[in-house]
Amino acid sequence: MTGFVSTPPADGLAELDPEERRLLDRAVALLAGHRLAVLTGAGLSTDSGIPDYRGPGSVPRSPMTYQQFVGDEALRRRYWARNHVGWRHLRRADPNAGHAAVALLEQRNLLSGLITQNVDKLHSSAGSVNVIDLHGTFDRVVCLQCASTFPRSRIAEILEELNPGYLERESDAGDVAPDADADVDDTGDFVMAPCPVCGGMLKPDFVYFGENVPKARVADAYAMVDDAGALLVAGSSLTVMSGLRFVRHAFKAGKPVVIINRGHTRGDEFASLKIEAGVSEALSYLARELPDLPRAQGIIRYRCE
Repeated sequence: MTGFVSTPPADGLAELDPEERRLLDRAVALLAGHRLAVLTGAGLSTDSGIPDYRGPGSVPRSPMTYQQFVGDEALRRRYWARNHVGWRHLRRADPNAGHAAVALLEQRNLLSGLITQNVDKLHSSAGSVNVIDLHGTFDRVVCLQCASTFPRSRIAEILEELNPGYLERESDAGDVAPDADADVDDTGDFVMAPCPVCGGMLKPDFVYFGENVPKARVADAYAMVDDAGALLVAGSSLTVMSGLRFVRHAFKAGKPVVIINRGHTRGDEFASLKIEAGVSEALSYLARELPDLPRAQGIIRYRCE
């Protein structure tokens, strides 16, 4: 299993109400005949039991910034201690019906590609192939000195050896954030793992707040939007520019933009259609109702890290 979970996954799909169905039928009319670029955010993974940062009812959170992580040893130690506990709690998520629907859209040749802001790799677990993990993935750790990368599971084993009994003492951690930051206070004596290659500073290989997405990855994502006829956004508040820029890009190009998200997003003003509905339910509906495209249009592949 991949990803992370702290709350029970949703049981089945909720029934769409008449207004949601009416809006989704409008979305089908807008998107039919176009190959789609899909952009997904944390709201898609909540049905897998992964908490959201900004959705309705979400616990207020202050994620660690990149500058805090690299610049303050005490904060970095606190992060790794809490992450060590949180990773064990949260790595057991399974894809939900929304992930399966996106994979089906790709299998039906309806996508130019998929851009996800999530680090949980649940799209890949669901069978999606042409995926750009915009913010990286949670299953790798990188050394900031020598750039070596390691499976997160290997670093977990090293941390257990360096901190025997820590997981057992802190097994009752409270709230766990989307980046696996567990509610643990006893972190002062935690021993961090050095890079197994050079002894340098290790960091989870995903983009922190205050850190830039690699330029090549951004360029690939723009290319996916350029090669699509429309953009479908699912489960993202578009609060950070890393996702919003693709909505603006599609809007400036005159392409239809459909946003599915409960609550306001920063991209609402650019949307041809905004739908407030359950993300899994809406994507499942679109995967069923959108008509096929001619196979001659082909599938475009990208360099996806």
